[in-house]
Amino acid sequence: MAGRSPTRMCAMALAFALGACATHNARFYDKDGPPESVPSDLASTPDAVPKVEPLNPFANRPYNALGRTYTPETRDIAYRQRGIASWYGKQFHGNRTASGEPYDMFAMTAAHPTLPIPSYARVTNVRDGRSVIVRINDRGPFLYDRIIDLSFAAATRLGIASPGSGEVEVERITMRDIEAGHIGAGHTGVALEPAANPSISLASAPPAPPVAPITLAAATIPVAAPLVPAAAPTPPAPGAPVINPGPEYSGPWSVQVGAFAVPANALALRERLALLLASPEASYLPPAVRSPRVEHGNGVDRVLIGHFPDHDAAQHWAMELRKYLKRDTAISKADTK
Repeated sequence: MAGRSPTRMCAMALAFALGACATHNARFYDKDGPPESVPSDLASTPDAVPKVEPLNPFANRPYNALGRTYTPETRDIAYRQRGIASWYGKQFHGNRTASGEPYDMFAMTAAHPTLPIPSYARVTNVRDGRSVIVRINDRGPFLYDRIIDLSFAAATRLGIASPGSGEVEVERITMRDIEAGHIGAGHTGVALEPAANPSISLASAPPAPPVAPITLAAATIPVAAPLVPAAAPTPPAPGAPVINPGPEYSGPWSVQVGAFAVPANALALRERLALLLASPEASYLPPAVRSPRVEHGNGVDRVLIGHFPDHDAAQHWAMELRKYLKRDTAISKADTK
């Protein structure tokens, strides 16, 4: 799902690489790229410390994104893949990840389409041999040849933050590796945390019952407890003048969660958000606000949610989605031309 940040000197190149649109003044068009302030010791951020952790039951279910079906690996087996790594920065900093944890672009984490959540992997820059250990806690990337989305800290240590992407090799650190106290080739002396429960082993666990893939773009999950929209305003007292809202407040409205100059990046965000909104934790939200879409206009692809008849209803759901997604939202009036 699913997806972030060195200095002002490389900001334009990074924004271009990520496809963020910086030509508009709206706050949603300038959120991608590096942070405003980079920690001076970011390049010395320590590797993630591998430990045995229980798998997230929802984040490891099969799912569909951008027309492809992904089946996360839930067995404790070796994995190695070479391809292009990218990174995600400030637009996603603090947002909810597929694991439910907030994304921290200064931590050693990564998003991967199929590695278990959570799990650990060594990522090596094939150009110069630099390597890092990251904790997989998110889904993505879903675009073309990208095989992993790194945090800004991990990308900085690998030397690919400035160019925006680079060729890497991803090698999983299995639970057996962790229990044995080694992390494979390129060991840098990182001390491993002992397993909280050494008996945990995916290889010996009973197989999980089969689950149907989640279709992200049109997820229709039963609502356990629908939210009630904001209460209607109190009727005016008898004889009081009735003030009708101006046409600028009439609908339809939508909640906007992102806008991009590159259509593929808007689609990737839509799929990432759809995965989060398909989570059981989002079951209190009605179906109308659980299906993000992409609309194109004026050279920008906007990621939108819902259709609301008036300004107040849209504002209410923008606030609810902001709380759940941990992401900035705004309301956007539909073009009625």
